[in-house]
Amino acid sequence: MRRDNKLIAFATAVASRKREEMGNIQNLVDSRSSFPAPVAPRLNFIAALAFLAPAGLGALATLVTLNPMGAILGVLLGLLLAKSPKIARQWERAVVLRLGKFVGLRGPGLFWIVPFVDSISTWIDQRVITTGFAAEETLTSDTVPVNVDAVLFWVVYDPEKAALEVQNYPQAVSWAAQTALRDIIGRTSLSDLLRGRERIEDELQKLIDERSNPWGVTVQSVEMRDVIIPAALQDAMSREAQAAREKAARVILAQAEVEIAHQFDKASESYHNNPTALHLRAMNMLYEGLKEKGALMLVPSSAVESMGMGGLMGAAALRQQKLTGSDEPVE
Repeated sequence: MRRDNKLIAFATAVASRKREEMGNIQNLVDSRSSFPAPVAPRLNFIAALAFLAPAGLGALATLVTLNPMGAILGVLLGLLLAKSPKIARQWERAVVLRLGKFVGLRGPGLFWIVPFVDSISTWIDQRVITTGFAAEETLTSDTVPVNVDAVLFWVVYDPEKAALEVQNYPQAVSWAAQTALRDIIGRTSLSDLLRGRERIEDELQKLIDERSNPWGVTVQSVEMRDVIIPAALQDAMSREAQAAREKAARVILAQAEVEIAHQFDKASESYHNNPTALHLRAMNMLYEGLKEKGALMLVPSSAVESMGMGGLMGAAALRQQKLTGSDEPVE
């Protein structure tokens, strides 16, 4: 039995570990989906013209001289010239290296490079980039495991640093955000995490900004999307909130009883020296009781003697007998 229990516990731990690893991999895939596209060859209209013009002249020379060398030289020259013109979009900056050494940034618009000497290592996107990141099963300062999802809004303010100071700046920013989130969750209690989201977001923004500023990246804002706590803890918190509401309701009811008692005290003082008002109040009470058909009224005998309600009670009994349709005589 002990061996079976150990095997079951080991299998459960391995399954939990695999779920956590799969969650981390999924979060990394989701965050990489928002990364800028890698560097790829770009075709543009100017490069096409630079290729077609020499190639066309070479083909024309071949037709005139009947020598294929003209077409071959034209095609080679066209391929060489087609590598020179580049076009950067309005939000892009191209990092140009000459024989492996940084020579400057180019763009936006049309610019030229020296073929086979200059190369574009990176196209830097200077728009605001959104990156989703999460912390799975992270313990708070009061040892409560939580799952937190957040979104990071950041922008590259220095393309040169982003290209030269870090290998892959989008991935570096994503990992920095995830580790910062785990760090802050570990220093924060569950109640502060649920109630003080704005403060935690500000701290998270400052922490990520400090780590990413040397890379030419600045963080504009961080927003926490969701905080997931264990289901058992949710039930306990729900019962606690329900008990607090019931306590508040009982306190309000007790305060109402105290106020009602004070009002009755004042009313008794008014009726003490005014028997007529007391009789009117008794008649009103009987009238309210007779509104409901088949209602049963219980009046203390002391009230009958002190308020002179004998005649009123007889009239009320006759009225009740008529409403119920009973033939029994009134005692």
